[in-house]
Parts: sequence; structure tokens; C-alpha cells
Amino acid sequence: MSLFQEWRDGAYAKDMNTKEGQLFWGNYFALEKAVYEQLLADPETEVKGTVAELAEKYGMSVFLFTGFLDGINDSLVTPNPVEEMTEETVVSLRFDKEKLYYNMVEARADWLYELPAWKELLSEERRRELFLSQRKSNTVVKEKKVGRNDPCPCGSGKKYKFCCGKAK
Repeated sequence: MSLFQEWRDGAYAKDMNTKEGQLFWGNYFALEKAVYEQLLADPETEVKGTVAELAEKYGMSVFLFTGFLDGINDSLVTPNPVEEMTEETVVSLRFDKEKLYYNMVEARADWLYELPAWKELLSEERRRELFLSQRKSNTVVKEKKVGRNDPCPCGSGKKYKFCCGKAK
């Protein structure tokens, strides 16, 4: 079984409504936050190494680090092959700052997108733009339904029921 599949099967089986699940995820989120603090402190330096080396560098088990890689993958300049990686797979953590911030907002990970380091990396205005852009991307806008007696939207000047809404 791949590292990725082990992560998905093991982690997502943990129910947040149980004490065990809360402990697991609380521990994971604390470790994840610590890794992001280190990455954001020096965003221009590309962190690269095997999965096992980087897990050790950040004080995480390979299992938990696989979860971290799964989470950051969409924000990387070049995504890693998370689905087929092994402990010896060389991965890169070079991330796109704006994409990372946007994805953190999308995940509703306020403990990550509110890290103080973001103040140095993106202006307050840009962070607000990314935040609002992400929130609006999930908003469903329903078009106003054309009534039978409303003017036809095609611009003919006729009522909808006598124009495009006419039964064929």
C-alpha cells in the first residue's frame, strides 16, 4: 500500500467527534502549523529532500508528513507525485505564496492563514483580495427567472410568452 493510501485510510477514519480523533487531528494541526511557520520564515529557499528526510527534519512521522504533503501539494510550483511516492521519493516544498494563502482560506484553516509571517509576505490588501476571491468562488448566483409576461431577454420587444418562451 502506498504512503498516500495509508494516510487517507488511517487519517480519515479518525472521527473528530471522538476523543481519539480530536487528539489525532489536534496533534497533526499543531505539527502542520510548525512546518508552515518554518517554510514561511524563508519562502525563497526551496526545501527539497526525500519524504523520510523531510519528515525527520520537521519532527513528524512519515505517516503525518505524508498528510502534510497531501495538503500542500495543490499550492506547490511543481506538484509532487503524492499518490505513488515512497519514503525515498524526492519531493520539493517550493510553494506559490498566493496560491498557498488562497488554499488555506479554502480549507478554512484560520490557524494557518492568520500566521504572523503572512504580514511580511503579502500586503494586507492582497490578503483581503485573495480571501474575498476564495469566498466568492463558492457563492452560487441564481439567474433571475424570466416570467411569462416579462419582456423577452432576446431583445425583440415582445413578451417572453409570445417569443422565446412560446411552446413549440
